[in-house]
Amino acid sequence: MSNILEFALIVIIISASGVMSPGPLFAANITHGLKNGTKAGIKIAIGHSLVEFPLVILLGIGILSMEVFPEFRTIISILGAITLFVFAFLQIKTILNKNKKISTKLKQGPIITGILLSGLNPFFIIWWLTIGLKLISDAMAIWAFAGILIVFVLHIWMDFVWLGATAFLISKSKKIISNTNYKIIVLALSAILIYFGITFLIDVIS
Repeated sequence: MSNILEFALIVIIISASGVMSPGPLFAANITHGLKNGTKAGIKIAIGHSLVEFPLVILLGIGILSMEVFPEFRTIISILGAITLFVFAFLQIKTILNKNKKISTKLKQGPIITGILLSGLNPFFIIWWLTIGLKLISDAMAIWAFAGILIVFVLHIWMDFVWLGATAFLISKSKKIISNTNYKIIVLALSAILIYFGITFLIDVIS
């Protein structure tokens, strides 16, 4: 029980930084949220999950065959650490850029928008091929195939909560999303990303 609670905390903290990052999906969510509120955010999250779930399954199946490669977990840990550092840097750079505006011209419905901005987002794919793959690998080492579903469930609920909540808030006030508190939260999450990147490297060394 303590294993799953500890692992759940790690997945949630690492996932939060990716979920809350001001990327194209977030920008589209703001635009749709201005018109349709929470409903739009939930629909975008559904579209996002339609891409994310099969991707997680495919990565998990791939791990089953890659575990025979002795250096597999070491390589994944190093790539995961490097990606965490890069994501943290990009998030800090974006959030400190005062001229950065949240905007999008997408005209598709929210579900299609969620699918397109997930499947065609290289940062989303890279996140799962490195950081996400590390989490899936760790989960499968403990819970076998069930670890794939555990990682997905621990991650996906945050997308629904974040996209739904921000869509609701932006529909009520255009200033809530861009305030100082949001910047502080993202900077704190970026620092946590760096911390976990260091722990990934320490695991490799030890």
